[in-house]
Amino acid sequence: MNRPISASPATSGPSASSLFAPGPLVLIGMIVVAALTRLLPHPPNFSPVEAVALFGGAYFASRAMAVAVPLVAMLVSDLILGLTLGGTYFEHFTSPAYLATWLSVYACIALSAVLGFGLRGRVNGARVLGYSLMGSVLFFVVTNFAVWATATPMTAHPSCMIGLAPCYAAALPFFQWTLLGTLFYAALLFGGFALLRRRVPALRAQTV
Repeated sequence: MNRPISASPATSGPSASSLFAPGPLVLIGMIVVAALTRLLPHPPNFSPVEAVALFGGAYFASRAMAVAVPLVAMLVSDLILGLTLGGTYFEHFTSPAYLATWLSVYACIALSAVLGFGLRGRVNGARVLGYSLMGSVLFFVVTNFAVWATATPMTAHPSCMIGLAPCYAAALPFFQWTLLGTLFYAALLFGGFALLRRRVPALRAQTV
């Protein structure tokens, strides 16, 4: 009789011991703290959304964790913002009219974490800069397409009722803040973690 084949570490997912090792805990802590900075006053679209996704994709040994942790961190910060600000912001969670746009943001987070896989073991300043630019463009293209595709007079900029190109043109002033926010938080996360890994050798062994 053939004996069942046990799952290998590569396919069985992160174990409890690996999840609570210093490396993953530091990554989780940095991502959660970065996500919660959205509660502080900031320019529109100047946020850590893309940076935390790229950071998670680059460093978590578990690819499932690399995608899940940024998603959960952003969801927690969104819920806190919704409960704190209420009004229009909270409608993103409760109104079907905003659902596609809200989901497009989370799709971008997941896609950017997967994009960050390209940085695994290859992190340097030039690559982080390039991937930050790609992540920002991805966010701009996907989320504004969702706004245009689901545009109604009550939920979209008037330009989005005219056509896709005017919708993107109306969003261009916000793109600069998306890019600046991504670059700022990427510098903090990637630069800060590089310094930590130099000082704490265990982090190098427990992360990509």
